[in-house]
Amino acid sequence: MEENKTSNNEIIKSCVIPYRVTNGELELLLITSIKKQKWIFPKGYIEFNLSAFESAKKEAYEEAGVIGENETVELGAFQLKKKNETALVKVFSMEVTKELKDYPEKNLRKRKWFTLDETNSEIINGEMKSFITKLRQNLKLTNQNPA
Repeated sequence: MEENKTSNNEIIKSCVIPYRVTNGELELLLITSIKKQKWIFPKGYIEFNLSAFESAKKEAYEEAGVIGENETVELGAFQLKKKNETALVKVFSMEVTKELKDYPEKNLRKRKWFTLDETNSEIINGEMKSFITKLRQNLKLTNQNPA
């Protein structure tokens, strides 16, 4: 079976939650969607020759201009239904080690670092909020408000 389809021919995408810890505070990087200009995390189709994680890292580079650690954690997956497509989206965390000034989708999207509280007010998807909470718990940041 191909990495980018499930057994019932459902498409598999990957998503990455880019993060950094500044002065003990967790910050998450969001980008704008191209059409609606909503704040989202980088995601896309899993490329045929890449694992879900490798594809998520590639999306982070192309859409947000960030590079991160190889020790990325899979936080889980959720169903995404859009128009005539249902996709299983695998969600990964990635600690950002480098922010690039120039990247492929620089002129198509904005990017911005948000605190946990700011992120929770921007992100509508409840499942993504649960992945943010899981990330915070994995990092054992005790001085953070619950997501």
